[in-house]
Amino acid sequence: MRCDFLKTALMMVLMMFTFCKYSFSQTLNAGLSVLEENLRRGQLLGDFSPLYSFQNRPLQIFADDSSRVRKELLQYFYGTHRSVDEKVRFTFLPLVSNNTVNTKRPYGWGNRGMIPNVGFQTYLSTGFFAKYHFIELQLQPEFIFAQNKPFEGFSDKFSTPVTQARFFYWNSGDNPERFGNDYFSRFWWGQSSINIVAGPISLGLSTQNIWWGPGQFNALIFSNNAEGFPHLSLNTRRPLKTFLGNIEAQLIVGRLENSGISPTQSNALNQKYFEDFTGDWRYLNGISINYNPVFLPNLFLGFNRTFQQYNKLKGNGFSDWFPVFEVFQKERFFDDGNTIVYDSKGQDQQVSVSFRYLVPSAKFEIYAELGRRDHSFNWREFMLNPEHARAYLAGFQKLFALSKPKTFIQIRGEMTHQQESVNRYIRYPGLIGNQTWHTHGLARGFVNYGQALGVGSGVGVNVQTLEISRIEGLNKIGVRLERLENHQDFFYRAFGQNPNKKPWVDFSLGVLVDHQWGNLILSSKTQFVSAYNYQWLSEGNSTVDFPSGVKKLSFSGELNLIYLFQNN
Repeated sequence: MRCDFLKTALMMVLMMFTFCKYSFSQTLNAGLSVLEENLRRGQLLGDFSPLYSFQNRPLQIFADDSSRVRKELLQYFYGTHRSVDEKVRFTFLPLVSNNTVNTKRPYGWGNRGMIPNVGFQTYLSTGFFAKYHFIELQLQPEFIFAQNKPFEGFSDKFSTPVTQARFFYWNSGDNPERFGNDYFSRFWWGQSSINIVAGPISLGLSTQNIWWGPGQFNALIFSNNAEGFPHLSLNTRRPLKTFLGNIEAQLIVGRLENSGISPTQSNALNQKYFEDFTGDWRYLNGISINYNPVFLPNLFLGFNRTFQQYNKLKGNGFSDWFPVFEVFQKERFFDDGNTIVYDSKGQDQQVSVSFRYLVPSAKFEIYAELGRRDHSFNWREFMLNPEHARAYLAGFQKLFALSKPKTFIQIRGEMTHQQESVNRYIRYPGLIGNQTWHTHGLARGFVNYGQALGVGSGVGVNVQTLEISRIEGLNKIGVRLERLENHQDFFYRAFGQNPNKKPWVDFSLGVLVDHQWGNLILSSKTQFVSAYNYQWLSEGNSTVDFPSGVKKLSFSGELNLIYLFQNN
C-alpha cells in the first residue's frame, strides 16, 4: 500500500477526533443469520433504526439504534452494568458452532469458508472484544473441520469437446469439486479486526467477512460464502447524515489466494486439461457507496465496484493501486483498434448497482441488484447491449401479523441469475458463449481459497428460493423451497444442441427451526435435495426419443448454535 495514501487517510481520521465523541457499538458479523434476520425484520416493524441499508455488512449496532436491540443483543456483548460512554472495555464474544452433514453430494453455501463437503463438517468461533479510547480490537478466530469424503463428480467418460468445455470454466476460475484427498481442517483469524475509530468513521485491518448488496441468500459481489480475506478498510461505522440524505461507504484493498487444488477427482482429467495456478496472490481493490435520499427515506441505492489482478501484473501508479476510480468505457484504452496493453494487466472488474425499498406500513420490503463484469466499449455500446456480462438478483420480504402479540408469518423469496444472456449467440462465434459471472481468463475466479466471494450457489447457477415461516422473536419454524439450475453456461456450451441432454436441476424442500433458550440460540435446517440429470449423466436406458438423466436424492442438514456470554 502506498505510504502517502495511508498517511492521508490516517490524518483524516485523527482530525475527526476533535469533533466526535466516543460512542459504544457492537459489530454484528456478516452472515450471522439468526440475529441479522431478526434486525432486518425489526426495521419493518419499527423496532430497529430505519437508517441502515443492510447493503454494507457487518453492521455496527449502536446503543441508541433501538431499545429492543439494546436489551436483546447488546447486553450479551457488553453487559448490563456498563456505561455506554466507557472508553476502556473488555468483553467476551459469542461462541458460534455451525455443523453440517451432506450425504452423496455437496449442497449448501453461505457459511464463511466451510467447504463443499460430503460427510460431517463443523465450524467453531469465539473470542473477545477490547477497546482503549479510539482503538478497537476484535479477536475472533475460526476453526473448520470437514470429513471431505469422495463423491460422484464430473465424469471422465464424456467426449473430448464436452470435457474441454467443462475445463474452459475451471481454467478461468478456482472452484474444485473436492478440497483435497483427505479430511480438511483449517484454523484462521476469522472475524478478527483492529480499527482506529472516530465517531462514525473507522480505519483498520481486518479478516472479517463483508457483505455488499441487499440480498438475503446471495450477493453478486461479496457475501459470507468464502473465508474472509485480509484487507485494509476505510469505512463508515453507521450512516452519515448529510443535507441530501444518509450515506454508508467503504473503500478496501485486500489480498486473495487461490486454492492450489485441481478441480476434479480424476487425476487423468486434471493432468490432461487443467492449467495450474501461477502461485501468485491477487490484489483486490473495492468501493461500496450506499445512499438513502432525504426526500425518500425508505429507499436505499447502492453502488459497488471491485478490481482484482495477480500481484505480479500490478504497477505502482495511483490507478494500479486504486483502479476503482478508473473510467467505465474501454474506448479510452484502445490503441490502434485494440486493448492489448490494457488487457495484459489481467484486471477483472465487477460492478453492481442495487436498490432496497421498505414499506413499513405494510411490513414489506423489495430489493434488487444488477451486476456487470466487463467494461463497455463506450456509452453507445452500453445502451445497445446492456445485458452483456450481467448477473442479477431480486427478492422480497413480507410479514403478516397474527393474533398473538409479536407473532408473524414471514414470507421471503429471492432469485439469483448468473447465466449469460442470449446475446452470446451474436457476440461470440459457434453459439458457445464466453466467461460467466465470477470467472476471468487471466485473473481466474473472483474467489478466495477456491470459493466464490459473492454468489455461493455455484458458477453459472440460477437459483430461486422461497421461505414461509412463523416468527415469534428469535423463534422460527417454517419451510424453504428451492430450485437450482447447475452451471447453465457450461450446459449450453457443451450440450446446447444435443437433444439427449437436459439441464441438471436440483429441487429441495427444507424444514427450518430456530429457537432461543436464554443465552443459547439454536438454528437448524433439514433439507432433502432431489437432483435431475445429476452431473449431466444419462441413465443406461436413455434414448434420443426418450432421454433420461440420472436422478439422485440426498440429504443436507444444518445445526447452528450461538451462545451469548452475558458480560456483567
